[in-house]
Amino acid sequence: MPVLFKTLFASFIFIKLAAPQAYSQPAPASERICGKWENQAKTLRILVYTENNDFKAKIIWFSDTEGKPMNYWMDKKNPDPKLRNRTILDMSILRGLKYNSEKGTWENGMVYDSKHGKEWNASASIDQQGLLKVRGYWHFKWIGKSMIFHRIQ
Repeated sequence: MPVLFKTLFASFIFIKLAAPQAYSQPAPASERICGKWENQAKTLRILVYTENNDFKAKIIWFSDTEGKPMNYWMDKKNPDPKLRNRTILDMSILRGLKYNSEKGTWENGMVYDSKHGKEWNASASIDQQGLLKVRGYWHFKWIGKSMIFHRIQ
């Protein structure tokens, strides 16, 4: 009997360690946005994450057509002179999004456009195909532009 018990216990531990997702709780709907995403043109990758109940994003990779390293590029057009020497790589570009459970969207955030040094209102959603749509707009959603991202590993 002790050998059978040891075998069953060892099997239970192995299964528990080998397949933790089978026993873990699914992530809340609000966290579906979290993870790594790449834009349609395959020139930008971002990481979306939560911090203090806000959804944020930072640049984790971008394509450089001039052949310079990614950490060469600075936030030169930032309106704040103190921030013009920060690198684009790892820069926070999205902040303050809050999950709206009724609509299944993320709202009331701000997105930063380093090409122009401007910050815009932002919202985000994930469509039926699993694509992330981030909308930057000026006070009204119909005055803006959307970027579409697909999830990457």
